[in-house]
Amino acid sequence: MLPHQGRTNPRSAILSLAIQNPDPLPFAPLNTRRNRDPTARSHRMTDAPRKILATSALPYANGPIHLGHLVEYIQTDIWTRFQRMSGHEAYYICAEDTHGTPIMLKARSEGITPEALIEKVGNEHRQDFAGFNIAFDNYYTTHSSENRKFSELIFERLKAKGHIQTRTITQAYDSAEEMFLPDRFIRGTCPRCGAEDQNGDNCEVCGATYAPTDLANAVSVISGTAPVLRDSEHYFVRLSDFESMLREWTGSGRLQTEVVNKLNEWFDVGLQDWDISRDEPYFGFEIPGAPGKYFYVWLDAPIGYMASFENFCNANGVDFDSFWAPEAPAELYHFVGKDILYFHTLFWPAMLHGAGFRTPTAVFTHGFLTINGQKMSKSRGTFITARTYLDHLDPDYLRYYFAAKLNNRVEDLDFSVEDFVTRVNADLVGKVVNIASRCSGFIEKHFSGQLSATEPEISLNEQFRERHGVICQHFEHREYSRAVREIMSLADMANQYINDLKPWIIAKDPDRRDELQAVCTHGLNLFRMLITWLAPVVPDLAERSGQFLRHPVAAREAFSQIQSPLLNHQIGPFSRLLDRIDPDQAQAMMEETQLMNSDATDSAAGKHLRDEPLSPQITIDDFSKVDLRVVRIIAAEHVEGADKLLKFTLDLGSETRDVFAGIKSAYDPQDLVGRQVVMVANLAPRKMRFGVSNGMILAASGVDDDGGIFVLSPDAGAQPGMRVR
Repeated sequence: MLPHQGRTNPRSAILSLAIQNPDPLPFAPLNTRRNRDPTARSHRMTDAPRKILATSALPYANGPIHLGHLVEYIQTDIWTRFQRMSGHEAYYICAEDTHGTPIMLKARSEGITPEALIEKVGNEHRQDFAGFNIAFDNYYTTHSSENRKFSELIFERLKAKGHIQTRTITQAYDSAEEMFLPDRFIRGTCPRCGAEDQNGDNCEVCGATYAPTDLANAVSVISGTAPVLRDSEHYFVRLSDFESMLREWTGSGRLQTEVVNKLNEWFDVGLQDWDISRDEPYFGFEIPGAPGKYFYVWLDAPIGYMASFENFCNANGVDFDSFWAPEAPAELYHFVGKDILYFHTLFWPAMLHGAGFRTPTAVFTHGFLTINGQKMSKSRGTFITARTYLDHLDPDYLRYYFAAKLNNRVEDLDFSVEDFVTRVNADLVGKVVNIASRCSGFIEKHFSGQLSATEPEISLNEQFRERHGVICQHFEHREYSRAVREIMSLADMANQYINDLKPWIIAKDPDRRDELQAVCTHGLNLFRMLITWLAPVVPDLAERSGQFLRHPVAAREAFSQIQSPLLNHQIGPFSRLLDRIDPDQAQAMMEETQLMNSDATDSAAGKHLRDEPLSPQITIDDFSKVDLRVVRIIAAEHVEGADKLLKFTLDLGSETRDVFAGIKSAYDPQDLVGRQVVMVANLAPRKMRFGVSNGMILAASGVDDDGGIFVLSPDAGAQPGMRVR
């Protein structure tokens, strides 16, 4: 799941491509084949302070923060903390995304104003982010005077340059609700492949994009009635005006390779004019000089980056123009999920360029989060909210686990509860904290907390110092998993050093007191280096460690001091820095999640019938025309270039069929091989751009796949070819 839950994504950018090259970086890449990229940008890692502005996608103000969101915010927070510790002027800003029809309708359902809703949800979001130590320099709202100002300014500049035109369009209108319907509030039959119950803008089965008016058998998700067509004048940005600029921008090393490949597909199809207006009723900013017309939420949402930063600049004396002017020397980075690529890599840079502002230095795209190998889902009991997690577990556990798995490619990340417990306990507690625990007692007992003035002749200092640059480059590249592996490898070396020197044996000999002090001092200095590298990842543990060492390990420019050991230094008494995860705690979190998800499902009894009323009655003769058969899946595979489809080879007993099904989001194809399912066997073949589908596999889902997708299977004993009657 991504920050813009509940928002319309007109062109799904869900990527499953294997990366050919890593993303270009703002400095020379590591001298390894894996990180070699001929399109790397010209910035090099330097001691000279850099000016950096980083953003995460704005969370939509209609639901709670969950672990899927936190993949992005934790990733960005680690990176900006690292930049500050490296001595750079780095800011991390964000805001609530507060406009649009979903906000208006949810506020109506709760009997409150949209303003009250966004304030309530915004406060909840702030508390959740604070609980995970997400260190925003400013967290604001898109419903602000600053955002209105920039939205109007950008609109007027684009309009003055001829990039905006008006034209009358025909839209779906809900007569019962007296409102035009956004794309996501319309469902119907795909005009290309005939798949039923598809979104108003794109088909999840064949991948086609279209206008909602192209749907057959369309119904309003709000009222359940068939929409009528009405004309309305709308404002459009001529995105094709920026094609040359966008081709150059997207191909200049600012994006990951697989993202560029996806964008090239869209360029080949042709850039479409972008509808930036919506009709009242709508919660948002009214377009100047156009009563009853409002800016589409996706216009003012990314402008929220600028608005939030200006709000911060005005309060802190920072020069806004040095970050946003056309030739601004600062670096600008956006961290986003793969489902909102179209907006951040086409619309957004075009808007900025056309309005006379700088474009992003780079856009960093990440994948989704799965739970125990499955898509996050309330029906499966895997929709873990930030609050539920915090009620049971330390936030540093999750921050470390994500870091140990994150890289700079567009790959999904899996949260395996068992692996989570094992890895955190083994690495953070068993390796890193263990070093401090093993050495501190001797220093406190025999030397009153005073470290030695020297370290042993045989030490690991040089090996640790040699790896500092590599670890920093991994963090800069957002190759957190590689940085963590380097750090844990050094932690293993530190523990082996203590095992070899055996301070518990040395302590038995009063004549070896100086040696004991030096060995334990060295061990604690190794711990200090390890926890300094980890400080962007585990800030709470770093803070407690700094208090114990009586030396800040997460301060600004801490990395420049990392190679200077603490000698003849007084440390504090050691207390437990981090507890092991009790597996029962993790299990309790999952049980509470399942209970909450179950309650949510129960409270929504009747929802699916409300969303999709029963179809008109049919006769037994009508039903008998549909030939349903039991089949066995003998092969299943991903479909290259398709976001939603899997390809199946089905055994009917006496013949085999190839069938495409839009269930990729819910199933790994290999998990389905050998399973028996039910198919419509006499459906006319459908020619798709990926091949011919000879039948249809039956599956259950809610509107917009709410709650997941579930393939139907017969009871044990059924045989391929049997008819379902």
